[in-house]
Amino acid sequence: MSQLARNTFLLTAASIGQKAIAFIYFAVIARTIGADATGSYFLALALTTTLGAIDDVGLTSVLVREVAREPKQALEYARNVIGNKLLLIPITVLLAFLAPRLLGFSVEATMLTQIAVFVMLLDTISLSMYGVLRGQQNLKFESIGIFIGQSLTTLAGGVALYLGTHDLRWLIVALIVGSGWNAAFAAYNVVRRLGIQALMPSYSLGWKPLKMASMFFVAAVFVKIYSYVDSFTLNMVLGAGAVGVYAVAYKLTYSFQFLPLAFIGALYPTMSAQAHSPEKLKQTLLSAEWYLALLAAPVVFGLFALAPEIINFFYGVKFADAAPTLQILVFALLFIFLDFPIGALLNASGRQATKTGIMGVTMIINIVANLLLIPVLGIPGAGVSALLCFSFMFFAGFYFVRQSVDVTVYDIVSFTGGSIAAGGVMAAVVIISKAFIPWFATIPLGGLVFFGVAFATKSLTLDHLKSLGRLLPGMKSTNVKEEIAEV
Repeated sequence: MSQLARNTFLLTAASIGQKAIAFIYFAVIARTIGADATGSYFLALALTTTLGAIDDVGLTSVLVREVAREPKQALEYARNVIGNKLLLIPITVLLAFLAPRLLGFSVEATMLTQIAVFVMLLDTISLSMYGVLRGQQNLKFESIGIFIGQSLTTLAGGVALYLGTHDLRWLIVALIVGSGWNAAFAAYNVVRRLGIQALMPSYSLGWKPLKMASMFFVAAVFVKIYSYVDSFTLNMVLGAGAVGVYAVAYKLTYSFQFLPLAFIGALYPTMSAQAHSPEKLKQTLLSAEWYLALLAAPVVFGLFALAPEIINFFYGVKFADAAPTLQILVFALLFIFLDFPIGALLNASGRQATKTGIMGVTMIINIVANLLLIPVLGIPGAGVSALLCFSFMFFAGFYFVRQSVDVTVYDIVSFTGGSIAAGGVMAAVVIISKAFIPWFATIPLGGLVFFGVAFATKSLTLDHLKSLGRLLPGMKSTNVKEEIAEV
């Protein structure tokens, strides 16, 4: 099995376990503490996650890229990244204490945000340490770390809820436990490879890392803002209870991002190494689009078809209003999946400024759409805004990718259309059949329909299943269609 396929498998397997635990954990939290408290909890984490982008300022993306290109520079870049982060941390801590008031947070949400600062600081450490290992194309330890970290958080939070302690501060403490493990585990494995000096800050590269990271940083800020502006707007317009309802749909939708995230974590270094080979980049891009469409279609159309039943089963009738929003948000997920390889190609080929510009426009679209649609449509307005901004991001990214590689609309459609069509047929069958059989029985039925149509349209073949481990690297043919046939 190729290095990329092996790394993708490891991180995907760990992410599946981590997200499964996180999904159940959040469902228990929501059912236990209700919509208002869930909203406060979600707002605190949304803000500290957004501020975490300032802690990193894009340095980890530079770290991954430079270590992948020049492995001998791993130690120097790791030390310089740590040095720069030590200068930035006081700024984010100050903002974490000031921003809640500016955003109209409640007293409870403000207090939770201030405690969650510790989660933010620990996460920025583990992010860069895992970045070193990603650059070396070794995702085994990150896979282990994220799974154990989530397990520890769930255990600590579960104990607090079981003991009847509904004080939300203990749920933040549970997050600190998991983040602390990840920071320690990641640092330990970097030290094993580079020595204890890897943790000693250095400024030997001067402003070079920050200059290289500037576009990554701006892009990260744009991502965080357009990811959470919906929650902040809902809080200001409708209150924390609306955020709690929306958080259910949001968590359900974006919990599946681990699929492309795990894949791109392994794909990005590969694309960086192929930056000077347009034909290889095209092969890699189309292979990735095929793979992610195959993953996205059953998730998106399955959630659309069963949204009311899933919400009621996991969260209870008090969160029923989340179902319409979920049915809108899931289609944004399709564009998110398909955009990941495009964004990775732009960044890996040194066109991060272009990607950043797209993200900036996307952020503006999302802010304006939320301000206009939430007062009119309520909570579903946030879902419509997300769909608008992520579809724009995909189409804009594709337009600029065509300037780097010779890829056409026909190429994209031919590699993704069969899976999307199979998902649409599956959704229709599930919606009709759930009126006659228990909804959970429609899940295996839908799976059979999806794979049946996928095989019929040849978007999935037996050769694909036999050779999936050889997904991208190791392809011998110069014909993209032939390479995909070997996947």
